[in-house]
Amino acid sequence: MHDRHEGMEEIGDTMKLVTAELKKDSPDLAKVRGAAATFARYAPQVKGWYPPGTGPDVGKTRAKVEIWQKPQDFAAKAAAFERSARAFNAAARGSDIAAIRAAHADLGKNCKACHDPYRAPEE
Repeated sequence: MHDRHEGMEEIGDTMKLVTAELKKDSPDLAKVRGAAATFARYAPQVKGWYPPGTGPDVGKTRAKVEIWQKPQDFAAKAAAFERSARAFNAAARGSDIAAIRAAHADLGKNCKACHDPYRAPEE
């Protein structure tokens, strides 16, 4: 649960950083590329961060029990996040800002697709 928490915190902080950067007229591509690499590193780990016995019944977590009740849906959403993280990382290696922003938007959409059904609000 600790690794999951730390990984998700890093993903969240990175999303905030890159979102702010991509709102600029001239984003710092070094920062964007670093963020994209962070997503690419963590995204394949997400599906492994939720093994049985790590839900809200055993400790403090914002993960909802629905993760374990709907494992196929959760796995599909985690896989979509992973694909979009790879695509964003690939786009960020280039210099086409429009393509980078589009790939980032897709990444954000797939990130949110899990948050809505599977993450409890902050207390």
